[in-house]
Amino acid sequence: MSDPVAPFDTRAFRNACGKFATGITVVTTVIDGETHGMTANAFMSVSLEPPLVAVSVAKKAHMHNHIAQSGRYAVSILRADQESHSSHFAGWAVDGFEVEFDERHGHPIIGEAIATFVTTVVDAHEAGDHTIYIGQVDYFESTEEDPVLFYAGKYRQISPIA
Repeated sequence: MSDPVAPFDTRAFRNACGKFATGITVVTTVIDGETHGMTANAFMSVSLEPPLVAVSVAKKAHMHNHIAQSGRYAVSILRADQESHSSHFAGWAVDGFEVEFDERHGHPIIGEAIATFVTTVVDAHEAGDHTIYIGQVDYFESTEEDPVLFYAGKYRQISPIA
């Protein structure tokens, strides 16, 4: 006789995944001359040769179809004082906040981000309720400033270990 399977607790699973501290990015793309963006922490480097990065986008997110349609995306890794950008692109209202984009390699990015990558989509993999878009890096830049972090559902800052 087998043990009954307990229902899967998606909230507990999400909380457990939240124990992995991540940087925060804003992913942007352009459709018909209009810039679209979303906050994402599901970003990673995939390969050095060729230079590839990946973002994971929920199928229900508007950005999912935007990236599929445009075939390009940029990733801006946010600086420690850019939490407002994260909140804005996550759909949380930020009083008085207005987005100003810079442009690199013909694509909108978040100005003064600590790193930016402009990519061309070379592959897409469906994975459950998300699609992982792999982009070949056409352009990148970075600085030595500190990032904003996300851990256990809250913004965090880097602090040295005493």
